[in-house]
Amino acid sequence: MIELEGVPELIDPVMVAAFEGWNDAGDAASTAVAHLDREWKGEVFAALDAEDYYDFQVNRPTVWMDAGVRKITWPTTRLSVVRVGGEKPRDLVLVRGIEPSMRWRSFCNELLGFAHELGVELVVVLGALLGDTPHTRPVPISGTTSDPDLARRMDLEETKYEGPTGIVGVLQEACTHAGVPAVSLWAAVPHYVSQPPNPKATLALLNRLEDLIDVRIPLGELPEDARAWQVGVDQLAAEDSEVAEYVQTLEEARDTAELPEASGEAIAREFERYLRRRDGHTKPPTTPPKPGGEDDESSEE
Repeated sequence: MIELEGVPELIDPVMVAAFEGWNDAGDAASTAVAHLDREWKGEVFAALDAEDYYDFQVNRPTVWMDAGVRKITWPTTRLSVVRVGGEKPRDLVLVRGIEPSMRWRSFCNELLGFAHELGVELVVVLGALLGDTPHTRPVPISGTTSDPDLARRMDLEETKYEGPTGIVGVLQEACTHAGVPAVSLWAAVPHYVSQPPNPKATLALLNRLEDLIDVRIPLGELPEDARAWQVGVDQLAAEDSEVAEYVQTLEEARDTAELPEASGEAIAREFERYLRRRDGHTKPPTTPPKPGGEDDESSEE
């Protein structure tokens, strides 16, 4: 039985989840949820029983000292709640854990039980994957859903993926079958610099999440961390001519592929994000100013 004593009544709650492991290249997704939990001082109200879902030879417990007393932390998935104020208050239920080793259907059903009891209106699962993307360009973020109506309303792609999947894909499908609106946001991490952390990918996920759920997210030092990360990778790439040449090839392919996407709609999204960062929830005009102040139909993203 799910016990939620002490959890306040939530306002328009959204569940945001991320899991370490196969779906978390560069730890970008799990770090994004950890950032939300830290910035909004989340309060843990539940933890799944580690014995039910984890192989401790794969995900080992850790021993630590607390005032001279040895304690053990078991790998698990924890749920916390954060209260987001502002003109349009909205609460988030944060799910942060490790991809389970077993009983995935029971794992998803347990999370859906919490979502039902808390009145969650939308589930957003964050993921990150390795891709042929240059570190010098904006991080590609894809938003997918299995619900065609949701795809149209929230400007998402209707997923057509076939092949091996992880807990992100399984949880999204479990939500769909349970009638809970669900979305996955994926960040593409350069495969040649896949080691964590990747603050640039984490920042891109949070920016897309902010647009999706209409909540202003405090970013703290993350933008500066992202810039420092890129400078560091630039320096490493410059020291190896083969890597530098490969990055240039990826840049050319990316720029060519994205040329048709340079549109007024894309600029409008960026302009709206700029105003939200500057003035909170100030709404931008219907049509943003053209680059250079000219009434020109051609534009660049």
